[in-house]
Amino acid sequence: MNRFFILFLSCMPCLSGAQNNLSVMTFNIRYDNPGDGENRWQNRKSHVADVLRFFEADVCGVQEALGHQVQELASLLPEYAWTGIGRDSAGAGEFACIFYKKTNLTLLQSGTFWLNEHPERIGPGWDANLNRIVTWACFRRAAKGDTLYVFNTHFDHQGQVARRESAKLLLSRLKSIAGNQPAIVCGDFNAMPDDEPIRLLNAPGALTDTRSISETPHFGPEGTFNGFGPSETRDKPIDFIFLKNTAFRVLKHATIAAAWGGRYASDHHAVWALLGD
Repeated sequence: MNRFFILFLSCMPCLSGAQNNLSVMTFNIRYDNPGDGENRWQNRKSHVADVLRFFEADVCGVQEALGHQVQELASLLPEYAWTGIGRDSAGAGEFACIFYKKTNLTLLQSGTFWLNEHPERIGPGWDANLNRIVTWACFRRAAKGDTLYVFNTHFDHQGQVARRESAKLLLSRLKSIAGNQPAIVCGDFNAMPDDEPIRLLNAPGALTDTRSISETPHFGPEGTFNGFGPSETRDKPIDFIFLKNTAFRVLKHATIAAAWGGRYASDHHAVWALLGD
């Protein structure tokens, strides 16, 4: 385990000491690509599970997971349930699913829409290269009995227009689905803070980046994409956790760059935020 992570352990809060805290994560776990060699899924899946378990994630938006990866992760994490469908059909293609801790959250409702001009239909939108989706869920929190919406997505990696229009559609659907209820929006947006999609999402009256209001300074690397390399390939994040209409305080925010034998759990670092009432 690397020196960075050992230092991080010493800075970890006691999560179990505050029952009303909510541990939130977004994690692009990298699809199961046989060409990844030593970084293939079978060598990484236990580490992905370890990250969720160690940080006691109450809810985690997972991107790029194929159906068998979702099932294998669920078997490694029996304390969690999940919701979501594949982007190409109910069980085909990558999932942008939501894992949640069963003792802390009860699923009340969930759904999926596609990031295109006809969001109820399967298909790519605008200049996107691939089908892209948003998975959403409404939960009841055991700690307080209140309801909370979570939205999880993965924007297209090539379509500049698609990323912009996806941001607009996400904001519109967030309003129609969640109304004025508290919501968390997480995902791999394939865009950096100064890019148009993030500026739209982070505009006044839209969403708030959890990092920007964290009561303790951000911990960990600036970039969130590592490409399985020894360091981040970009100096700014493309993975985010946003808030909407919530009274949550953001107690801590981090990019989790743990490594095992010099290898990461994914080609993206997980992003984590500890929220408090």
